[in-house]
Amino acid sequence: MPGGTPVTSPLITPADLAALGDVTLLDVRWRLGGPPGVELYREGHLQGAVYCDLDTDLAAPPGAGGRHPLPDAEAFQRAMRRLGVSDGRPVVAYDDAGSTVAARAWWTLRYFGHQDVRVLDGGLSAWTAAGLPVTKEEPPAVREGDFTARPGGMPVLTADEAAAVAAEGVLLDARAGERYRGEVEPVDPVAGHVPGAVNAPTTGNVGPDGRFLDPAALRARFAALGVGEGVRAGAYCGSGVTAAHEVLALELAGLPAALYVGSWSHWVTDPARPVATG
Repeated sequence: MPGGTPVTSPLITPADLAALGDVTLLDVRWRLGGPPGVELYREGHLQGAVYCDLDTDLAAPPGAGGRHPLPDAEAFQRAMRRLGVSDGRPVVAYDDAGSTVAARAWWTLRYFGHQDVRVLDGGLSAWTAAGLPVTKEEPPAVREGDFTARPGGMPVLTADEAAAVAAEGVLLDARAGERYRGEVEPVDPVAGHVPGAVNAPTTGNVGPDGRFLDPAALRARFAALGVGEGVRAGAYCGSGVTAAHEVLALELAGLPAALYVGSWSHWVTDPARPVATG
């Protein structure tokens, strides 16, 4: 419950979700460049799920803060209540992209104080692989929630703090290697990475089935990248979405980390900030 201890694991299996009972289900499917996630939702979703839009429900409008800035508390509270989120009811988010977008929903809800929020491990494909049904029927009426947004529940980094973590701890860049190296940049106006950051693509956090690696394997992965007990760690990506997946994987490994929400899309808004390539 809000103000208490978070649930033991931020993940939930399809079988456990099917048995959970009263729960708010958020379908957060999204594609960079489209099609709109709501179209995917209408083609088939979990029974009772409501569509949660990454761009409008889990982020503020793009601008100086980056492409997916953190929403303010009032706007986020309003969006979550509209989707039926309540303080005393579990929330489960899912997508079809290796939990990268669902992790942003998990992180944002945790940041704003909801303690009983999980990600469906393996997403929609794991659900259907388990023989569980999907539907095209939308809930006839969403019961408005009573969620109260209380910011500060998860650690965040400013640009200056991200630079400090890169210099003194380990700052993980969750993007694909070619974007980290500056060989390509399909979205942002400048290619490269934060000087001192270590590349750790989110694809390495999950197996071929899209489910997260077990905690021991994740600990080994992050240890090889320099993250361990007592090491200050942070994560960023293009716009703060897949970096939330990195923070989730680190939490599974028992390694707390802060999120640079603005990420690369915010870093490059200031031409005085240094850029590394290679």
